[in-house]
Amino acid sequence: MTIQSPSFGFPRMRHEAGERRDFLPETIALLDRLGAKIFLEHDYGVGMGFSKEYYQAVAPNVQFVSHEEAYRQAFVLVLRCPAEEELRLLRPSACLLSMLHYPTRPQRTEFIRSLGIEAISLDSLKDDVGRRLVENLRAVAWNGLEVAFRTLRTIYPHPGFESPHRDSIHATLLGTGAVGVHVLQAAIRYGDLNLWKEMIERQTPGVQVTAVDYDLTGRQDKMLPILEKTDLLIDATQRLDPSRPVIPNEWIAVMPKHAVLLDLSVDPYICDESAPSVKGIEGIPQGNLDQYVFAPDDPAYDSIPECFPKANRRYAISCYSWPGIHPKACMSIYGQQLRPILRVLFEKGLPSENGSDQRPAIRGKFFERAIQRALLSRWQP
Repeated sequence: MTIQSPSFGFPRMRHEAGERRDFLPETIALLDRLGAKIFLEHDYGVGMGFSKEYYQAVAPNVQFVSHEEAYRQAFVLVLRCPAEEELRLLRPSACLLSMLHYPTRPQRTEFIRSLGIEAISLDSLKDDVGRRLVENLRAVAWNGLEVAFRTLRTIYPHPGFESPHRDSIHATLLGTGAVGVHVLQAAIRYGDLNLWKEMIERQTPGVQVTAVDYDLTGRQDKMLPILEKTDLLIDATQRLDPSRPVIPNEWIAVMPKHAVLLDLSVDPYICDESAPSVKGIEGIPQGNLDQYVFAPDDPAYDSIPECFPKANRRYAISCYSWPGIHPKACMSIYGQQLRPILRVLFEKGLPSENGSDQRPAIRGKFFERAIQRALLSRWQP
């Protein structure tokens, strides 16, 4: 379908108080220059220090509307997937642009499909060889490692984390894909360049990273000796089968008492027998931007579904949106990556339907092809 003078709605996210990410004024200004009709929810950007007047200064035609009105536009752009009651606000034939994670959220994906709307999953926008076009994987790794090492620093046993007499820190990395590459770089620098320089000045032993890929993680006889020496366990896996953990909860029992478990994959817990899902490191809580550090006795463990074991515990670090810890830097990157996508949607709208059960071939220019790959109407499990 082709939309003339399309409208773009930008609702605020209502997930948790710590979620402050809205698209920056420069991204809104691009749509304004193109001539799009832009509807921002009241107080959009306030959490990051941007006033209504700031947006209007760079995008004079922008309108500020209610939460509901922002959802009633032709295109609705919101970083994290809205709640079901918000999804129901979308009008038929509208298009939602959000991080939808089709492969790991099958029930949510089918619900969105049942609403009769189109969607573009931002995490499915890929080039011709499968590389993501909208991602902040470096921030996932560095922000997560920053928090993990900060936590390990506070609980590390005698002679202390800063001591030149301690052993090197043993970090074990699960998964060596797109996130794992950044983890390797961040881990040897403590996720914090200032802390890294401080440790060098103290002549403190550094970080030894052991990368373990999928073909080894299933071998208990190989993994337990590794885990026995692991100070920091990092899950950066992307599993084909989310119903099976990479590290079963019982294996955590052999790890040092001061060990820290870092969840960068943030897969959900789902007990549904038809489509079960478990975190890569089994038995750790799901964190968010309000809380992402969990002591072994944290009440958050009680929220883990009873169908998953959680008896063996260490300090756990988990956040649904690691880039969101530094929101302005995060949204600057996402905005830059999305600008060509928004330009294509404004100028050409969505690809036309072919009126048959056969999916049309991927064609068009670079960003047009990327959009087609990310469409909900093309997604097949």
